[in-house]
Amino acid sequence: MSDRLIYLPLGGAGEIGMNAYVYGYGREGKERLIIVDLGVTFGDMDTSPGIDLIMADASWLEQNASRVEAIFITHAHEDHIGALAYLWPKIKAPIYARPFTARLGQLKLDEGGIHTEINVVAPRPDTIEAGPFNVQFVPISHSIPESSALVIDTPAGRVVHTGDFKLDGNPIVGEPFDAVMWDEISKENGGVHVLTCDSTNIFTHLPGRSESTLIQPLTELIALQDGMIVATTFASNVARLKTLADAGVAAGRSVCLLGRSMKKMVQAAQETGVLTDFPPVVQPEDAAEIPRENLMLIVTGSQGERRAASAQLSRGRYLGLELKEGDSFLFSSKTIPGNEIGVIRIMNAFSEMGVEVITERGGLYHVSGHANRPDLEAVHDLLRPKMLVPMHGEHRHLREHMKLALSKGIASEVATNGTMLDLTGDAPKIVEYIETGRSYVDGTVLIGAMDGVVRDRIRMALNGHVLVTLIIDEDGKPLGDPWVEVKGLPPQGRSGAPLVETLETELAEALDRTSRKIMANDDKLDELMRRGVRTASVEEIGKKPEVTVVVSRLLDE
Repeated sequence: MSDRLIYLPLGGAGEIGMNAYVYGYGREGKERLIIVDLGVTFGDMDTSPGIDLIMADASWLEQNASRVEAIFITHAHEDHIGALAYLWPKIKAPIYARPFTARLGQLKLDEGGIHTEINVVAPRPDTIEAGPFNVQFVPISHSIPESSALVIDTPAGRVVHTGDFKLDGNPIVGEPFDAVMWDEISKENGGVHVLTCDSTNIFTHLPGRSESTLIQPLTELIALQDGMIVATTFASNVARLKTLADAGVAAGRSVCLLGRSMKKMVQAAQETGVLTDFPPVVQPEDAAEIPRENLMLIVTGSQGERRAASAQLSRGRYLGLELKEGDSFLFSSKTIPGNEIGVIRIMNAFSEMGVEVITERGGLYHVSGHANRPDLEAVHDLLRPKMLVPMHGEHRHLREHMKLALSKGIASEVATNGTMLDLTGDAPKIVEYIETGRSYVDGTVLIGAMDGVVRDRIRMALNGHVLVTLIIDEDGKPLGDPWVEVKGLPPQGRSGAPLVETLETELAEALDRTSRKIMANDDKLDELMRRGVRTASVEEIGKKPEVTVVVSRLLDE
């Protein structure tokens, strides 16, 4: 049996977020493995109420932990690094990252009580040897500093894993895209065998724009505002924070940062040397004393997060600061699909205050951190890979990227989460499906998708809940009637009578008709009460609520 090169996405393929990719080389079932990124996505009230974070199910990785040589983190966005502290204890492999990413990753590990150190690495030409793999971090432009693609040399050929990227020759903060260096990469070691490529903006047909194009329109916008102006963007987009701050200063404003994550990002960028000339800022307590027409706030919460500064301001005063009629609020970001409700809620709240809400207006005040279709084609032409594996996108993105590659004569295949590809030959080949799922951070506890917690929470949210309590005496007879408590249900039904009384009457009558044999069996009694509650509820309110039955039995002394 010959050795093979495999690729296995566990997250980030067929969705945007929760990135986790595995490469392996060796005999079938015994390949030595490396992991690229361990990210998260975020819960929402529709599909995962009460859930803080969602990440890939690490069961397969845990089962094969002894085969994992290393973990490589491409950049510090949450959808690439957010699961590190939760999943590393299941794998316990060396972690490698560049300084800025390592600083933020180490904070996550320390906060999680994980006692391991991230290995800080330099970019190409420095190389990390991990079993049969030789890995280089290659600087690439994105919307966070020190983003890196990975050049992964294997006995089967060179793999280029782009990570998230755009073609930006002047990204303000971070390294520019270097076409000369990538041309060199395409010619070394027999050329690029596999390009595993970002697919996020495959449907955007205009070339991407540089971060540097925003400074003038933002400065002009800020200068036109009469009252206080507030701007929000992703806290991790350090280049945009600098662009906004520079524009505010150029327009004659004092600048104040609001939001813990934003301050943490700026501090980490300054401490690791990627941000050297951020304008001076004022503290919130000092900002309150500055005339409104001379003040600019840059705040967290561009995606409608309820606890972030944007949402707090939309509900009133925050850290002594508040928006008033005549002020302006700028969203210098795009809304991630799924976050629209939260963002619109904030927009409407500001509108009711008389605050002017300004959006990114088709790119005038925001540029994407991902390569658009013409940029992806330029990378295909530059690297000339033998095959292409689309990643980082929903299925429609992956499929469209595959079609583009095939149209250019590049072998390609869609691999969604759990789909293992053999990349050894001339074309990617599906060889196995791994059962994949999700893990949830619920408060401080990591739970599995099959644990039923989220399912039960959704059912209660949809259907309401009824608690039935029944006491059985020493003779096996009910001690009084059962009593009922309801949550999330209307107080009255179709009959006009209180719902609780209707349910209690129905259950009392059912008990009167019940045999001693059923009365002696807790399971049968539980089933009887549940059926009685649901039947009566359907008649009264048209719903079948979730039901909990508590039977207490008195024992002879």
